[in-house]
Amino acid sequence: MTDTERYSIRELSDEFDVTPRTLRFYEDKGLLGPERKGLQRIYDRRDKARLALILRGKRLGFSLAEIRDWLNLYELRDGQVAQAQMLLAASRERMTALVQQREDIEATIRELDEQMKFVRDWLAERGLPAEEQPAEAAD
Repeated sequence: MTDTERYSIRELSDEFDVTPRTLRFYEDKGLLGPERKGLQRIYDRRDKARLALILRGKRLGFSLAEIRDWLNLYELRDGQVAQAQMLLAASRERMTALVQQREDIEATIRELDEQMKFVRDWLAERGLPAEEQPAEAAD
């Protein structure tokens, strides 16, 4: 890539499968800083790289504030080290939260499974069907 690569809002939004409104939103939040030529936004490779990081951070469940902090750290001298350390710590926290959510979901699934088995057994003891039958429409 060269430093002269430029992208319109449509080109960048198409490439990343986001809406132009999303790009304007990220600009309003200070995450992207395209040049302006009149009313037209012109994005460069820096904006493209930042957008890739923003979208990755969102997919991983990070807030825009966290993502902004990482992007801002990168701009500082030696910010890459601080950025990497901050990202590692935040990723570790996110991983811990996701593991806990998974355990909670698995426990809930087990409880629902037990409840369904109990109800099926209870119905079977009474000779009733296990699945609810739809009510007949009244004429």
